[in-house]
Amino acid sequence: MMNVPVKKPRAYFKWQNLVIVITLILLLISALPNFYSNQVNIQITPRSEAGKPIAPQPLKALLAKQEQQFTGISANKAYTSLVLSDETARTQVEKVLKEKLAGEYVIASTVVNNAPAWLQVLGGEPIKLGLDLSGGVLFVLDVDIEQALTERLNQISLSLKSMVMENKLRGVQLAVSGQSGISLTLAASSTQSLKPLLAEITRVYPELTPEKVSSHRLTLTYAAPELAKFRQQTMKQTIKTMRGRIEELGITEAVTQQQGKNRIRIELPGVHDPEQAKRIIGATASLEFYQLAANSRAMGIKRISDENGRQLVLNSQAVFTGSNIKNASPGRDQMGAPLVNLTLDSAGGKKMSKFSKENIGKPMVTVFSEYYRNQHNQAVKKSEVINVATIQSHLGAQFSITNMPSLQEAQELALLLRAGSLTAPVTIVKQQTIEATLGADNIDKGIKALTLGIAITLVFMMLWYRSLGLIANIALALNLMSLLGLMSLLPGAVLTLPGIAGLVLTVGMAVDTNVLIFERIKEELKRGRKVLMAIEVGYKHAFATILDANITTLITGMILYAIGYGPVKGFAVILCLGILTSMFTGVFVSKALTNLVIRENKQQLLGVAL
Repeated sequence: MMNVPVKKPRAYFKWQNLVIVITLILLLISALPNFYSNQVNIQITPRSEAGKPIAPQPLKALLAKQEQQFTGISANKAYTSLVLSDETARTQVEKVLKEKLAGEYVIASTVVNNAPAWLQVLGGEPIKLGLDLSGGVLFVLDVDIEQALTERLNQISLSLKSMVMENKLRGVQLAVSGQSGISLTLAASSTQSLKPLLAEITRVYPELTPEKVSSHRLTLTYAAPELAKFRQQTMKQTIKTMRGRIEELGITEAVTQQQGKNRIRIELPGVHDPEQAKRIIGATASLEFYQLAANSRAMGIKRISDENGRQLVLNSQAVFTGSNIKNASPGRDQMGAPLVNLTLDSAGGKKMSKFSKENIGKPMVTVFSEYYRNQHNQAVKKSEVINVATIQSHLGAQFSITNMPSLQEAQELALLLRAGSLTAPVTIVKQQTIEATLGADNIDKGIKALTLGIAITLVFMMLWYRSLGLIANIALALNLMSLLGLMSLLPGAVLTLPGIAGLVLTVGMAVDTNVLIFERIKEELKRGRKVLMAIEVGYKHAFATILDANITTLITGMILYAIGYGPVKGFAVILCLGILTSMFTGVFVSKALTNLVIRENKQQLLGVAL
């Protein structure tokens, strides 16, 4: 059969090859930190300026006595540095040092990568490991949305009392009937003023629906759509607050997501001291600022006792709450007593400015509230007075809470206020600690599975497709490197054990791309085309099939990521990123390599004689 003369196949333009090379170099640099291990640096600094850093020898003796391993110790004029190669020993070593040296020294630790200085300057970071690989703590929280709804109705009821007084209605009774709504009972003389009152209520609280029970009684309830909206907003606000608290703890690889209708799943990789995390995450703290009822016209009263047993009568409606707090930091006053410095947002600043201007010389009461579970497993709100201060001058958006019991309590209160108050009480219903040794075992088994899969694939491609199989193997290696680099670049990407399974799957998908292309090239060769033209047509015609297959898989991965959580989400991340890198290396990189290696028509290719 005679070959019809055809034009010489169009080779890749030089700029296309340049783009491919630059992309691969950038991904390679991004992937490099993963080939270096992490180490823990612990700095031991004297508390006083006159103190001297601890000498290496006594520190070595102390750690040897406690059977703690370390890599190196160095000292300078400012501090002593202790290096650990194993992150699992970090908690135990820190515990030993704090028990023996905390009175005279400040103990601080950081985790750094052993990558070269030039790579660290470029900002390269290794892939963040998930809970099942690095060890850590898993929390599952139950959000009491029903209690949040009851609290919201109580707040609205107090506001309605104010409206009733402003409209000068007599004989009006307000009562919160659980979660069903607010009952409004009017005297016969007040029925004429009902319409303007209802108009005002509808304007201020459009989410409430009035339902008339009788001529003198009606109820204000949440309609079904508004109730669903309230539940959704409560969950979003709780998740946001939890993420803020976790960030304050310095944990950057945490996973916080909704699980079911009213539960939140929190994964804290690398955390080996769960008590501190539990104390902060499980706290349901809120802060409210009240005026004494003796200085109020009325709107209900609230009775509470201070730490000395003195009973205080407060306005039921707070001047402002912790939701108006923009920033909080611990500190000390001129006498050295601990305090918390607060900065309010614009709305809170205006409220504080107006209130303090009108009440100079009068007291303001700060009330700290939190929920706990009683013996019947019911959420009960406990409030305590932490500060009664006299307003000395016109205040603005910045002021302080004094008389804190200790600096540690001031630090924890500041942390909770920075992260935000919770509108719904939360309860830890599940806590699981995963040891780092189990994570190391998972990594070892995952790498063995990945290595075995890659080895079998490489051998098969070399034996079956010969020279083009070698190109496919090079593209496969570049694909794995590109995937590692891409994951290192994405701040939210976390490698989990199912993610390693996704890596194994990515190997198969990347090879499948090359198999489709090579089989198409073989068909074109059997039809009588020359080698160069068969390669060009094979890549061109196989691309549509490859694109369709990868798009459908990508859609599946995106759905898994959207509706899944935990291990499912980790698998979906690797799957989606693997599809992108497989398309890049399997089609564009392998074609560039093929054009580079095969530049003339051969007598035989892929077992087809020409």
